[in-house]
Amino acid sequence: MSLVGKVVIVTGSSSGIGAATAEAFAKQGSKVVLTGRNEANLKATEKACKAANNKVELLVIPADVTTDAEKIIKTTIDKFGQLDVLVNNAGFGEAGSILNIDVDQFDRVLNTNLRAVFLLTKYAAPHLIKTQGNIVNVSSVAGLRSFPGLSVYCTSKAALDQFTRCIALDLAPKNVRVNAVNPGLIVTNFYKGIGMTAEDYAKHVEHSKTTHALGRVGQPKEVADAIIFLASDSSSFITGATLPIDGGKHAMCPR
Repeated sequence: MSLVGKVVIVTGSSSGIGAATAEAFAKQGSKVVLTGRNEANLKATEKACKAANNKVELLVIPADVTTDAEKIIKTTIDKFGQLDVLVNNAGFGEAGSILNIDVDQFDRVLNTNLRAVFLLTKYAAPHLIKTQGNIVNVSSVAGLRSFPGLSVYCTSKAALDQFTRCIALDLAPKNVRVNAVNPGLIVTNFYKGIGMTAEDYAKHVEHSKTTHALGRVGQPKEVADAIIFLASDSSSFITGATLPIDGGKHAMCPR
């Protein structure tokens, strides 16, 4: 897919979709920048990338996207001299009704899911213009549909989808493409991060088989494969798209 030698940043590559995406780019022969907050998990991703391709060139940057956006881009350019693909995968969610959430939750979620993406995109754009590269944002079916108890998270992802479309138009004259993927329920630690117990998560996964048209939940590799497609020349005439990777959930209207 013409990704050999391309320099790719994958934020949030310490686990879940980000780790699977980093490994997928490694298999393609890309030079992969791994960044996330959990250093131990980053080392595990690094090991998986090397297992996928023992010749892969990697750069590991322990960082928080909410405070280190400029550092991530600068360190990448200092190491590799260019940037071809930015995958804005790092994401964060918290649950709660408008009756009991507070502004701190709003700030935490929006800072990670939107403000950090804005900053990374802003710092990366001049380098992507030089290589005529592209951006893939990891959004959510929650950006396309509404769910109770997740208002802040849904809002952040809906804003990310609109940001994707607007920046696609800003950068189209420079031949830089910008797209997003919108996963449904993917088996990761995301729900643990929003406070769901293992027992409740198991029940949620079972229930979600009925809310995804294909009758099952998804795996990180299935999202990673779509990201690889959007980052490659195979999608050369696609920009400003939001692609659901959700087993058809976005098309369903339960009643």
